[in-house]
Amino acid sequence: MNHLIVVNNPKNWPLDIPGVDIISAKSYITDPAFINLKSLKVYNLCRSYRYQSLGYYVSLLANARGHKPFPNVLAIQDIKSQSIIRIVSDELNQLIQKSLKPIHTDKFTLSIYFGKNVAKRYDRLAQKLFNQFQAPFLRAEFSKKDEEWILKNIQAISANEVPEEHKPFITQMAQDFFKKRYSVTPKKDTRYDLAILVNPGEELPPSDEKALQRFIRAAESLDFHTELITKDDYSRINEFDALFIRETTSVMHHTYRMARKAAAEGLVVIDDPESILMCTNKVYLAELLTKHQIPAPETLIISPETAEIVPEKLGFPCILKQPDSSFSQGVVKVNDQNEFKEKSNQLFEKSDLLIAQQFIPTTFDWRVGILNGEPLYGCKYHMARKHWQIYERTEGGKTYSGNADTLAIEDMPKDVVKNALKAAKLIGNGLYGVDVKEIDGKVYVIEVNDNPSIDSGCEDAVLKDKLYQAIMDEFLRRVELKKKKN
Repeated sequence: MNHLIVVNNPKNWPLDIPGVDIISAKSYITDPAFINLKSLKVYNLCRSYRYQSLGYYVSLLANARGHKPFPNVLAIQDIKSQSIIRIVSDELNQLIQKSLKPIHTDKFTLSIYFGKNVAKRYDRLAQKLFNQFQAPFLRAEFSKKDEEWILKNIQAISANEVPEEHKPFITQMAQDFFKKRYSVTPKKDTRYDLAILVNPGEELPPSDEKALQRFIRAAESLDFHTELITKDDYSRINEFDALFIRETTSVMHHTYRMARKAAAEGLVVIDDPESILMCTNKVYLAELLTKHQIPAPETLIISPETAEIVPEKLGFPCILKQPDSSFSQGVVKVNDQNEFKEKSNQLFEKSDLLIAQQFIPTTFDWRVGILNGEPLYGCKYHMARKHWQIYERTEGGKTYSGNADTLAIEDMPKDVVKNALKAAKLIGNGLYGVDVKEIDGKVYVIEVNDNPSIDSGCEDAVLKDKLYQAIMDEFLRRVELKKKKN
């Protein structure tokens, strides 16, 4: 991807950034040579992003041309929105309090240059604000009331507003920023750019290192430049054409925010934010499966006031689940009234509603992997040894899991596949793993996962490289469809 800095007047541009082309806003807006350029990243460093100013139109037209503007119009609007500023202040409250605790005045201004501050101790806060508002130069204003700091305002500033003594620092930060952009893309000309979101420190990631490398090979065979990114790359999302999330998702988490941002930027996203919202909340899933008469274990949605109906309706043992439970965490089996009361009280401390579900004992769960409404693979996940779940977590923090057998779709029980497809269709056309129990000739859909495991030697045991190729083929199809529409 080519890089271009756009400013009001290059002759008055106060910073020296070697190796980066700088042009005027008027040239970018009016010169036909820029209209049909492809794979162009536009760094909009105009003096103002005010509505209908030159700076505003640079980002607006860059988006219309299929270029990648930084900041884009959504970021420009976020900077102006007091409601967004209040939400960000609430989300970052703990970091704000910690970062500004040593300050003894009631007001503080933080200058942010490409995500950095002159004082290194504010770098983490500066980076978080930069990730959210994504303008090259920002000025954040904080005030303290009742011993608590609040983000009152944030605005984009021009290079001409930077204090003279900060300019050597800014020049270095700009050089580092652009050097990183070039160094992460040492690539031949490719048609499209794919980001794969991972968390190197995750205990049970959806894909292991070998699987990730196979995804990359499959993508690159289709002329995707592919890069593994982390949550720290939030501000770079609009450099890509597609985002593939290979980190366990949650709504109250950066995975959801990155999916939302990518979708808003027009990227192809798997897992899309709507699927994350629906799949990660078991209250929603329970209601959805019931409404559409998908066979499932008998399920109750309970509150502290209605919990007393569980023993009569379901009996013991039964299962209690937090709405956002995953990988067997937040899921407990209760065997009697006393245990039910103890465990439900603990779970109600975290959620106003819980799922109570009929206990169906099986030695394994079926998993059907589905993409765009088509079944890809089938797995038989065996329960952990002498345990009722696939994963067993010990008090010492260790995790054990049962073995897994992978089957071709044609070798899977037809009823299992049929009902898995019905359930997935209710969510969308993404990549899903539908868990199904089978007992006495009956099937029960347990849940739909938006971020199914695809590990080397397990889910790919039958299809091997064809599994990764099928997923990347779908990314290519969706990206090309979007390009045609634009």
